Amino acid sequence: MALAAATRIEPIAAAVLIIMAIVVVASSSEPAAAANKDADALTALRNGLRDPDGALASWDASLGNPCTWFYVTCDGSNRVIRLDLGKLKLSGPLAPELGRLDQLQFMEIYENDIQGRIPSELGGLANLVGLDLHGNRISGPVPLALGNIRSLKLLDLSSNDLCGTIPTSGAFKDIPPSRSIGGAPFLHELVWFWDRCWHAAI
Repeated sequence: MALAAATRIEPIAAAVLIIMAIVVVASSSEPAAAANKDADALTALRNGLRDPDGALASWDASLGNPCTWFYVTCDGSNRVIRLDLGKLKLSGPLAPELGRLDQLQFMEIYENDIQGRIPSELGGLANLVGLDLHGNRISGPVPLALGNIRSLKLLDLSSNDLCGTIPTSGAFKDIPPSRSIGGAPFLHELVWFWDRCWHAAI
């Protein structure tokens, strides 16, 4: 009787161990998958930029984990939380894939030669606290989607070729002009660019 009971218990115990092993493997693979997603987003950025000094040479997509790359800061879960790409002589557009960095808190890509528009996808960066893109050649309007970032406290878009009006909804309501787009001088600059782009469109 005891032998039969033990025989019945053994398959049950084996099944429990298998389920536990699957859960452990699945939970451990989630951070790795998230880190790979961050690496893909940064690789898309690098692939679209010109980097004459090789500043981003350490951004090797084959490594998977971007936490070893220069100018990238990660948290304890190997998620990208900060980009420090200021004054690196980079030129080209901002990749829309940057909007996939869902744990990013600070994006600093200032005083380069970044061109094109600010991707509206950046409005999905729910944890972003600071966005500094000043001193580039970014054009077009300020995306209204940036107002969706409730955590945004610091925003500097000054010294660019932006057009249009300054958004006042969402997160923009809580950011004083002096901390958002360069203060009063930039407000006049933005109006001038809007006037220029409006006449150019005509």
